[in-house]
Amino acid sequence: MTIELIGLENIPIVDDTSDISQIIKDAIDKQGCSIKHGDIILIAETLISKSEGNFIKINDLTPSEEALELSEKCKKNPKLVQAILNESNEVVEVGPNFIITETKQGFVCANAGIDESNVGDGLATPMPLNPDKSAFEIREFLEDAFEEEIGVIITDTQGRAFRFGAIGTAIGCSGISSLWRRVGEKDLYGRELETTEIATADELAAAASLIMGQADEGLPVVLIRGFGSFDTLRNVDATIDDIKMPKEFDVFRK
Repeated sequence: MTIELIGLENIPIVDDTSDISQIIKDAIDKQGCSIKHGDIILIAETLISKSEGNFIKINDLTPSEEALELSEKCKKNPKLVQAILNESNEVVEVGPNFIITETKQGFVCANAGIDESNVGDGLATPMPLNPDKSAFEIREFLEDAFEEEIGVIITDTQGRAFRFGAIGTAIGCSGISSLWRRVGEKDLYGRELETTEIATADELAAAASLIMGQADEGLPVVLIRGFGSFDTLRNVDATIDDIKMPKEFDVFRK
C-alpha cells in the first residue's frame, strides 16, 4: 500500500468573508491534483475558526476570581485563563503552564484548544463552533464539485497524557468513520480480536500534521490519497462523537 500526502498550496489568509470550500476547490484546481475516489481532505482548525470570524480578543477580557486563582497556579496570563474558562465545560487539572479542561465541544485537552499562533497580536482562536458541521458542508461541496466520494477531517494539535510533544488530532469529520471497530476480525494467527478499536481519524490527522507543520509552513490543508480502508470506513453520517470517551470511562478524572 502506498499513501500520498499532498499539501495544498495557494491557501490565502482567510477571514469571516472567506468561503473555505471554494478556496480548497480553487487550490486543488491550481495545483492540478484534482480529486479521486477515497481522497481525504484534512483541514487545520484555525482555518475554520478564522472563516467563522471566531476570534477571542484577549486584552478585552476581565479575569474572574477563578481565573486569577488559576493563573497563579499555572503562571499564565489571567486574561488568557479567562478565555480558557469561557470555552470550557469544566477544569480537569492544572499543571505548570497549562490547564486541562473539557471544552464546550466535549474534548479534554490543554487550554481548551485555544490557539494563539498564526493570528494577529492580542488575538486567539478557539476551537471551531461545530467541527462536524463544517466538515460535512465542505465535503458535500467538494463531492458535488468533483463528483467523487471523499472524506473531510478537521484537525487540531494536541498533547497526549504521559508523553511530551503534540500531534495532529481529529476534532471533526464527515464521510469517513472516526473510529474503526475491528472486534471479531482475525489476527495473523487466526485469533479473534476482542477489543481492538482504531482511532483512524486521529491517525490520519497525525499524518497530515507532518505536512501542515506548526510554524510558517502555510499549508493548513492536506490531501491524503491512497488510504486503502476508505470504502470500509465510508459513512456519510459519521461524526467525531464515536471517538470521544464518555466521562464514566475516564479513570483519570472520576
